Amino acid sequence: MSWPTVDQWLSDLASDSPTPGGGGASALTAAASAALISMVCNLSIGRPRYTEHEQLLTGVLRRATQRRELALSLAEADADAFQTVLAAYKLPKSSGEERRDRASAIQAALAGAAEVPLRVAAIAADLIRLAGDISGRSNPNVLSDVAVAAVLARAALDSAVVNVEVNLAGLDQGEQRSRLAGQLATHASAAAEAESVIQEARAGISG
Repeated sequence: MSWPTVDQWLSDLASDSPTPGGGGASALTAAASAALISMVCNLSIGRPRYTEHEQLLTGVLRRATQRRELALSLAEADADAFQTVLAAYKLPKSSGEERRDRASAIQAALAGAAEVPLRVAAIAADLIRLAGDISGRSNPNVLSDVAVAAVLARAALDSAVVNVEVNLAGLDQGEQRSRLAGQLATHASAAAEAESVIQEARAGISG
């Protein structure tokens, strides 16, 4: 995907088009968190003061870079998934067979649409942990950026949770819905970890 400028993307977000929407905003927020984590690592790696954490920082940098790229791709995937849901709801429903086919298509589309923000939630939860890994083990001059990375990751997680839930609400009760809800609960629990990272960083800033 060739990304537009930030101003153009925000203009698209503000328009009367349903995409990009909340799902894309969630994914982009996760990407911003990952970028900040990478920045902190890049401002720490290679400096003698952080030699003992070099291996950790290098690993975190690699993972943050991967997650930033994945989050950006999910912003586009979210828009595609939403269009699939819209198309399913527009299917004909004149006959019994058509209504059955339409209902089946809607269920499949909603499950697919739930999977995208679920992946964003997984990325956000991982970013919260990565921010925690480098807190106190990286350049203190950018400790505030560690805190902001955790804040953004938590925001991405919270918004991804909402986007999963709105799709689960339309799914029939069953194994698929239970599976998605269970995975979501696992990722959502990382929100508490974010608060710990944020408070630790703020304590370090205040001395």
